[in-house]
Amino acid sequence: MEVKCIIFDCDGVLVDTEKIGNGIMLEMAAEYGFKMKLEDAYRDFNGRKLKECFLYIENAIGKKLPDTFEADYREKSFEAFKTQVKPMEGIVEFLNKLKIPYCVASSGPVDKIRLNLEVAGLLDKFENKIFSSYQINSWKPDPEIFLHAAKEMGFEVKDCIVIEDSKAGVISGIKGGFKVYGFANGYNNEDLEKEGAELFHSYEELSKILQF
Repeated sequence: MEVKCIIFDCDGVLVDTEKIGNGIMLEMAAEYGFKMKLEDAYRDFNGRKLKECFLYIENAIGKKLPDTFEADYREKSFEAFKTQVKPMEGIVEFLNKLKIPYCVASSGPVDKIRLNLEVAGLLDKFENKIFSSYQINSWKPDPEIFLHAAKEMGFEVKDCIVIEDSKAGVISGIKGGFKVYGFANGYNNEDLEKEGAELFHSYEELSKILQF
């Protein structure tokens, strides 16, 4: 296929946030008796709506989390993101080489996406090309966020590829009819491939695959 537009997920694809966000969530949930390894959180939580992650925790511990849990999590994670977020290795060089349009489509709120891109030094590359599930009230693994991004960018599905690192994100892209490339991080390889993504392990490798 001739790739005319690239739709990137944000966390774990453009910015290195997954360890930070999951680490804070597991630390907070542990106070209520929840136990999970970080690598399992990558698989079960990445790419999903935050409330779904909290419901998973509540089902596991057999009780409701405090009403303030989400607000507390967002406050703690935002503070951490402000100082700790970095661009994924190789992404700056990859974006600088691109000669076709690209955008970001994420399950996160717009302010979180913008914050993470800004701290990572990538915001200027994505101005006016940021699409959030919160804007359309639909979250991965439903395909609407990627379909919305493609439409807003002015391209048909067949002309776009999706770059993802989560199982929910790959399912979303495949459901929408997109060719999906899965960023393998050692924890997600099997899940991404099983859901239909073509794996890559670095942006240097992706450049060779796409012949950019």
